[in-house]
Amino acid sequence: MKASPAHQKELLRLQEQDNRLARIAHSLKNLPQDKQLDELKPQAEQLRARLVEVTGRLEDAKAEQQRLESDVAVVEQRLARDAERLQVSVSPKDIEGLEAEIASLNRRRSTLEDAELEVMERAETAEQELAAVKAEQEQLAASVDSLTTARDAEIARFQRERDDAAADRMVVAQGIPQELLDLYERQRSRYGVGAAAVRGGVNLGTNLTISPSDLNAVRAAAPDEVIIDSDSGAILVRDENS
Repeated sequence: MKASPAHQKELLRLQEQDNRLARIAHSLKNLPQDKQLDELKPQAEQLRARLVEVTGRLEDAKAEQQRLESDVAVVEQRLARDAERLQVSVSPKDIEGLEAEIASLNRRRSTLEDAELEVMERAETAEQELAAVKAEQEQLAASVDSLTTARDAEIARFQRERDDAAADRMVVAQGIPQELLDLYERQRSRYGVGAAAVRGGVNLGTNLTISPSDLNAVRAAAPDEVIIDSDSGAILVRDENS
């Protein structure tokens, strides 16, 4: 294929825009905020698990506290009833039995009240832990919101850069003959690099030295001859420094 040296040099400008677009695409796929957000996910899962566990303990403690309060109320009702019966009882045997039952009920009430205090302490501890977990979740949510905002701003910035690069690329592509442009696109899609400059015998697309035999062929070719590097597949763009 033949193409003027000027048109061949335009391929380098086109490659520059394609490299720019590739860098932008890479940046969009590797945003630091996305990595940081991913790193926060295990912490969020742990906090959710802790929230469920602590909430369960608190609910169990409150349910047990209600049961104990109910048991204490029953004991107090029986104590009140026995106290009334004791006031009106005249039988020594009945009095002895009521006094024994009252003593037993008092011991039972004391045991229940001790258990109730212990459960109340457990509930208070669980409430403190729950408040701490929720505070951590709020702090984590604030970090997530901040990172998300920063990420969205970065995405918007890169998208603007991508649009600018795409517009610049279109302008450059319009100045290249279609046959040469098609060859460039074909080589780029196959090998990743469509065109590369040659400086001092080095393919700047790969930064590899061209073999002496190939370099001699490159230098001997007519200026309008389109040469494709056998190793990289790129169109080699030459000048007086090649």
